[in-house]
Amino acid sequence: MNLAEWSWVLGIPVLVPFAGAAISLLLARSHTGQRIVSLVALSIVLLDAIFIGYLSLSGPVTLDVGGWSAPIGITLVADRLSALMLLVSVFVTLCVLIYSFTQDLAENQRLPIAVFQPTFLILSAGVSNAFLTGDLFNLYVGFEILLVASFVLITLGSTRERIRSGTVYVVVSVVSSSIFLIALAMVYAAVGTVNMAQIAIRLPEIDQGAAQLIQVMLFVAFGVKAAIFPLHAWLPDSYPIAPAPVTAVFAGLLTKVGIYAIIRTHTTIFSDSDLNGALQVFGLVTMVVGIMGAVAQDDIKRLLSFTLVSHIGFMLWGVGIGTAEGLTAAVFYTAHHIIVQTALFLVSGLMERVGGSTSLVKLGSLLKAWPLLGVLYLIPAFNLAGIPPMSGFLGKLGLIEASVAHGRPLDYSLIAGGLITSLLTLYALMRGWSMAFWQPSEDEDVVKGHVPWTMTGATIALIVASLGLTFFTGPIYSYARGAAIELRAQAPYVVAVLPDAERGTGQSHTEAEEEQESPRTSPTPVVPPLQTPGGTPEASPSPQPSPGGDS
Repeated sequence: MNLAEWSWVLGIPVLVPFAGAAISLLLARSHTGQRIVSLVALSIVLLDAIFIGYLSLSGPVTLDVGGWSAPIGITLVADRLSALMLLVSVFVTLCVLIYSFTQDLAENQRLPIAVFQPTFLILSAGVSNAFLTGDLFNLYVGFEILLVASFVLITLGSTRERIRSGTVYVVVSVVSSSIFLIALAMVYAAVGTVNMAQIAIRLPEIDQGAAQLIQVMLFVAFGVKAAIFPLHAWLPDSYPIAPAPVTAVFAGLLTKVGIYAIIRTHTTIFSDSDLNGALQVFGLVTMVVGIMGAVAQDDIKRLLSFTLVSHIGFMLWGVGIGTAEGLTAAVFYTAHHIIVQTALFLVSGLMERVGGSTSLVKLGSLLKAWPLLGVLYLIPAFNLAGIPPMSGFLGKLGLIEASVAHGRPLDYSLIAGGLITSLLTLYALMRGWSMAFWQPSEDEDVVKGHVPWTMTGATIALIVASLGLTFFTGPIYSYARGAAIELRAQAPYVVAVLPDAERGTGQSHTEAEEEQESPRTSPTPVVPPLQTPGGTPEASPSPQPSPGGDS
């Protein structure tokens, strides 16, 4: 398949949600019209994401936005990693959107639908932009889009608690963005570009101490957004206050954008990193500290927020191993966690709907009131804890096998920490199930009441998808392994974006005029040796037709 012919599809996940948001604002007086527009927009993006995933099987797909050649212009890139993250995120976003359609009927305080729908679409556009961009500054723009949209969503209803938690969230996010912006300035001063492929080519030429400082700065900026210990304290106080669909999409996606940014920069830019050990240490501490916080909680949303923090550590564990096997397990576990964690937060919204509270002390007898809800809680809970043969278990098994193959003392410490964390996750979630579903309620007359079918259906869809990860682990894990090999090789990404080593396939007006006067002859690419999956230098890649278009 000629990838260049289909490169335009990379713009759809960003443009369609923005267009949908604009139309949705025009339909502010028609809640039904807004819902239809949002549903159609995200459905189109989901179909497009599936097609992008298919295209990525043939190699990275690139789009030079506006025809401007990289590194001057903005380039969108879809390799296996970004395609997988895009597909999973759009599916989760669509499920949460459907869940939210009747959320205003399930709360005492109605959601301001006129604001919620367009903001939700803008959030989706920001997530897609972050996953697809091949430019560090455009990644920063994606984070800022997320920040603006998430602040509106987290403060919906304008209650005192939501305004307070939203303010904390914004302050922390602004600090993180400031660190990211400083790191961007350092990158540009050091190598003269913010295009990730060109940075990968030029970085070996600068002082390695400066390169390591840049990597540390980026890791801190992304670590705040991913809620890595000790940069996680804001999350458990911010997420539980928001409405259930907002909390669910935040838990499923926002922290994963931070993890994605760490994986992307750690492999595409800093392929010879000396920070693998540090990533593993942070992963270990994040796992243990996060789950200890979950064990101590008596509110289901706060409990799930701490498990969210804890299981970010598993992803760092895989990235820090520094091998294709470890990276494969990290990519698979990230996709698994997006779906399972979102499903658990949607279940918590159903629990609040039936029991009238998220406090485990006040809840009780939910199993008697609605047996199906108990099942909907148990399936993702077991999956998150890693009960065989679910996808959570298979992802953790991949991490353990990669660590055993690596064989350092720190790897065995991570194995022990991962097993302890999994056991404590099971304990915390089963304690929550016992208190909410099994123990007698203070109210003897707990009944199911009316639960909108959209809320139940969206939750079931996510749980079925999590089971699908288990039944189709073979092909999905194989796809993740292909993504890991592609990332470790580094060359496929660089050659796709910059087939001429220093220039992409787009064309500016000035260049077009110069070429009319003097036809341009493509130089032989001069690409420094890039790393193969085994860690040995690879010969400079030969020029290949770029998916972005013809020079």
